[in-house]
Amino acid sequence: MKNSYFVDSMRAQEKWRVEDCINLLPSENATSPQVRALLSSDFVNRYTLPIDATYAGEYIENGYRGSRITTEVERKAEEAAREVFKARYACVQPLSGHIAAMIAIASCTKRGDKLMAIPPEHGGYDGYAQSYIPDLLGLRASTLPYDEDLGNIDTDGTVRRIRKEKPALVILGASYLLFPYDMGPVVDACKSVGAKLAYDGSHVLGLIAGGEFQKPLKEGADVLYGSTHKSFFGPQGGLVVTDSKDMDAGIRRNLTWRLVDNVHWNRVASLGHALLEMRKFGPQYARQVIKNSQRLGKELAGRGFPLRFENLGFSQSHQLLIDTNRLKGRYGLSVNDFSVRLEKSNIITDSVGRLGTAEITRMGFKERHLGSLADIFMAAAEGEDVRRDVRALRDRFDLEYRFR
Repeated sequence: MKNSYFVDSMRAQEKWRVEDCINLLPSENATSPQVRALLSSDFVNRYTLPIDATYAGEYIENGYRGSRITTEVERKAEEAAREVFKARYACVQPLSGHIAAMIAIASCTKRGDKLMAIPPEHGGYDGYAQSYIPDLLGLRASTLPYDEDLGNIDTDGTVRRIRKEKPALVILGASYLLFPYDMGPVVDACKSVGAKLAYDGSHVLGLIAGGEFQKPLKEGADVLYGSTHKSFFGPQGGLVVTDSKDMDAGIRRNLTWRLVDNVHWNRVASLGHALLEMRKFGPQYARQVIKNSQRLGKELAGRGFPLRFENLGFSQSHQLLIDTNRLKGRYGLSVNDFSVRLEKSNIITDSVGRLGTAEITRMGFKERHLGSLADIFMAAAEGEDVRRDVRALRDRFDLEYRFR
């Protein structure tokens, strides 16, 4: 068959986003050539039940023949996940971070229970609001108190609310996640009312894997889950890890024919290789991501760009947050319109006011490069066409990515 629109669009996408753009989205990252190759391998053609399933009341190791290698791939990927996250149990079956969240939540609650999480208006994940996952699982949603000045939960208020409302599950983690949580008091409060504590590491999973930001399981979380394509440099997907045998058993009960069926073996193989890369390069990568966030924040703020939490060092993660009110005052643009302006110069950001440093770190950016990036960013912010400057800066780095 001759090339189609889709083949042509693939080439156009790779030319634009891989060669011409600098990506500052906190929700994306760059995978290595090996990880991408596994996504397009024969694994993409294969379909089977997850391992250790029960069919018509009878235990079967696999639902289809010809799956001995995919079975071993899943086991090896889980082994790598346990090692990287220093966890006793791991599950790599979730097709996304959202599905990982549903599996974890379903394993910690029953219908009618209460779930508590950071509200969306303070950067929490919208999926935990009443009309989304709680509604699907028959749960009641409540919120955790938040301190806007600290960009974090109000720890004392959170402890009081947990003890008052006695939820079945508390979730720490958010779409806006710049600083670690003070987990000790929250863990104690959860234990006092018999609540489980989950940590949604979707955004900071790569930092956690690299030993930075936070150690949720060691600090007392019952379960850690998240997306594998944000600060973690894997394929799009999810995973769940825990130290609890009972929690792992609950997770397994909620997999086959409940929240997953086929698990996309190309993704599992790809994730397994990314986990091995994380085992080798994770600490170096995670440290550099945080250094780059703090330095980029300093460089942009020093040029007058409005960022939040300068008094706190801007960030301890892969994210920076734009002060949207000051942005509008300076440029006369909403954050959405501002992101459109930057995209015209091939600088990619999101429409809610976040900047991310994970992908530029994968490219090889260090602190010494971020002054040049800040200069180009500020020119684009003023409406200048700096596409040539973006491409020239991009060309200085390895298109096949570092830390692999």
